[in-house]
Amino acid sequence: MCYPIARGCAWRVIVNDMSEVNIKSQLIAGGDAKLSRTEEKLIEMTNGCICCTLREDLLTEVAALAKEGRFDYLLIESTGISEPAPVADTFRFALGNKQALSELAEIDTLVTVVDAVNFLDDLRIAKDLKSLEQAASEEDQRIVADLLTEQVEFANVIVLNKMDLVDEETAASIEAFIDQLNPHALKLRSTVGEVPPDRIMGTGRFDFEIAKQSKGWQLTLRGEGASEVEEYGVHSFVYRARRPCHPQRFYDRLSQDWNGVLRSKGFFWSCSYLDKIGVWSQAGRVERLDFGGFWWAAIPREHWPDVRSIRAGIKRRWHDEVGDCRQEMVFIGIGMDEIELYDFLQSCSLTDEEMTLGPNHWAHLADPFPTWSLTVEDALAELT
Repeated sequence: MCYPIARGCAWRVIVNDMSEVNIKSQLIAGGDAKLSRTEEKLIEMTNGCICCTLREDLLTEVAALAKEGRFDYLLIESTGISEPAPVADTFRFALGNKQALSELAEIDTLVTVVDAVNFLDDLRIAKDLKSLEQAASEEDQRIVADLLTEQVEFANVIVLNKMDLVDEETAASIEAFIDQLNPHALKLRSTVGEVPPDRIMGTGRFDFEIAKQSKGWQLTLRGEGASEVEEYGVHSFVYRARRPCHPQRFYDRLSQDWNGVLRSKGFFWSCSYLDKIGVWSQAGRVERLDFGGFWWAAIPREHWPDVRSIRAGIKRRWHDEVGDCRQEMVFIGIGMDEIELYDFLQSCSLTDEEMTLGPNHWAHLADPFPTWSLTVEDALAELT
């Protein structure tokens, strides 16, 4: 591990390591990136993750360094299990004097390093951090595939490392897949982590709001995703339907293998909860279903936001019969059978015969999913 330090600039490095012995800090202090001034020190943040338990420590340390006025650039090396969005969001927090940290320091670039040798295999297996003894705490239930996907989707520079250890076809396939996950990020190939310093630092590429809205699946839903790269077997497609799904058939489908699908995300509409948005998320072999709020069709119009952009978005998605209620999911993978996936998803929707039976019948269908008990009335009451 080598941290390139630009000449003529004053730098400070913060290293976050989950182990009891901070190996990273020893490598930096003893390697090629030796500290140029004997009175300076490496800042170690150990036995905690800066995306959760150490966020306040990070806030305090960055603010203190900024106020010293002696440093041009701060390089934060987070632990491999850090989620990038919470770390970036720390810079929008307020200090004790109500001053936002962003007024003292701003994020210039957010870099994610991908292990080209193991990346696809790590996505395809359902290992959790706890089984790998990498969990941030006893309560940490995160899955490796979820974490890797989030790190790639949120970065604005992605370093594809160990490219010398994979053949060109594999390298191109990984590169094409990552381009589907995050088409706007700069992708750099590297061997032993060597990249030109000016490609990853001082770039001015990071923007928090853009990062939140520019994940590959979001762009694909808006018709702005990366182009398909069929020669490497990498492609994406969007499934859309305006019929609610049968909860038991949908659940059974989720229990089967998604051949070739490495990432999928979107919204589903269950006949058991006609007013509620279901959020579907999958990375590798790990799938999740969550409650995502209420369809606008279920909310009285007098409670819709009086914001032109939001109302325009509702209008674009509006259907005369069902409002904005819909199935809308993006699938990204390598060697996916799009026709098979489409047919499976279509089979989860209510049939013509089931549609004629109506909501009173649907309410009594078998539903293996968790109960979402919140009502529109309760949600509106909480807002008022």
